[in-house]
Amino acid sequence: MAELTPEQLETLPDEMRIFTIQKAIESSGPRLGRLSLAGRKVLETPNYLGNASRGVIPHLSPDNFRRHTNVSGVYLSLEDFIEKIPRDVPPIYNQDAAPNESALKRFICLPEDNIAVLGARRYTPVVGSAHNTDTSISICASVGFRSLPVQDYITATLKLCPDIAICLADVVYDHNPSRRRMEKVSDRTFSWVTKMIEQLNRPEVQESRPTLFAPIPPVPIGRQWAYIDKLSEELKDEISGLAIYDAEAIGNLPEPLTLLPRLSMSPLTSPNQLLQQIASGYDVFIVPFINLASDAGIALTFQFPPPATTSVDTRSSPVELGLNLWDKVYEADVSAVMEGCSCHCCTSHHRAFLQHLLNAREMLAWVLLQMHNHHVMDNFFARVRKSIADGTFEEDRLAFERYYVPDLPEQTGLGPRIRGYQFKSGEGDPKANPAPFTMLDAQREGLAESATPGDVPDSELIEHGFAEKTDKAS
Repeated sequence: MAELTPEQLETLPDEMRIFTIQKAIESSGPRLGRLSLAGRKVLETPNYLGNASRGVIPHLSPDNFRRHTNVSGVYLSLEDFIEKIPRDVPPIYNQDAAPNESALKRFICLPEDNIAVLGARRYTPVVGSAHNTDTSISICASVGFRSLPVQDYITATLKLCPDIAICLADVVYDHNPSRRRMEKVSDRTFSWVTKMIEQLNRPEVQESRPTLFAPIPPVPIGRQWAYIDKLSEELKDEISGLAIYDAEAIGNLPEPLTLLPRLSMSPLTSPNQLLQQIASGYDVFIVPFINLASDAGIALTFQFPPPATTSVDTRSSPVELGLNLWDKVYEADVSAVMEGCSCHCCTSHHRAFLQHLLNAREMLAWVLLQMHNHHVMDNFFARVRKSIADGTFEEDRLAFERYYVPDLPEQTGLGPRIRGYQFKSGEGDPKANPAPFTMLDAQREGLAESATPGDVPDSELIEHGFAEKTDKAS
């Protein structure tokens, strides 16, 4: 297929010029681009956003985030900050900020030049106990399930001033919707997008207006074609990007929407899935397996393209994507976590030290793993972009699939404590977190033997010879 011409790129209206395509295939395929916002770091694409939880990248304090990562943007969810609404005003809503300053960034201490992307729900959300309605969506806050009115989300966007805001979508997470439900998904999403655009276009909010990404819900394109058609015709000058919840939807977009940056909101569990979506033409990603690997005590060790590509076919078995540092084989291994890695973890510490930290349940273990795993992903995307520029991406992608196993190593050790907003428990489910301590068997038996019965009748005590009842008056 032919590459996009400069004339085609010039057809973009000014509102959409935050994204420039440098090399692309017309309808599908990997592409290079630049996502540029005034006063922010330029995001060379394909690239990824940090996946924040409760306003931070897990285990990384703001100073370590600045010093030891090269993350240019962060994805944040509103449900992380509004757990007690409407009873209490969330503290983030009381954050003071200058007229041209982001209250969201100020509240979480995010550097001003980083891109803040705000959505309603976490990237891998917990399925709510209630369904979405025409005026609200179901969310899971740290204290339980809540309903988030559409108007409240729009108001929060205006108050917090993120760089990019993802419009609400009527997403069904726990099952495949029926045909009638699909039609409702399309109608609701269009209504919510239109409402948000109308309120953000008011003259008094123009200076703090965030860049809008329109959602593409996870239903077949044919079932929401009316919505897609309205996006490409009526609203094309109001939106600057797409947040796509179904990985397969990208191949059927109308031409006016193909020039917009594409943020993948579909689940990613492995680098192979990530490469497949890059091959489909996605530009920006949120990569949840970085945090999951760090929590599991796994240090990512893959690289793109794989080393010694010419000898891949002669290998007896594929290579693991990471090291499970809980494995006893690393007890006395003083080599770097990943040979040749220049991150703080690999240049200052070794595998045996990290295993000691994990066994001692020291927080530093997960801090160092986060630094390393984000560094690995930075290098991964940099080499992906070079491969696309060199025209060897498809060849390198297939070599990667042959060289590495498809999935990350299984977790064998105990990770950090799981919080209530990370999972949904069902009736009869075991505890997500083991007890912090247990009573030793010998101590339990001793306590059982020494326990004095409280309501034993006198006659029974006399019968067993424990005591003898006497009259008080002697």
